[in-house]
Amino acid sequence: MTDPNQKQPQDQKKQLNSYARFSGMAIQMFAIIGLGTFAGVKLDEYYPNEHNLFSVSLALISVIASIIFVIRQIISASKD
Repeated sequence: MTDPNQKQPQDQKKQLNSYARFSGMAIQMFAIIGLGTFAGVKLDEYYPNEHNLFSVSLALISVIASIIFVIRQIISASKD
């Protein structure tokens, strides 16, 4: 006979792995956006301009890059 309680820890482990994976993605998104924005601010300090174009453009590019990164990770996770 199989014990139904044996499946429960495996399901919980799988669920915890999903939480860890998605929380890791959030941290990676935060890091990508933060580094892009930081680089933009530093470039604006080094090359001053009227509208802080480096900060705005690098922040936008880093948001787009982080979204693409997360979408790719989700697609690869769904294949597993």
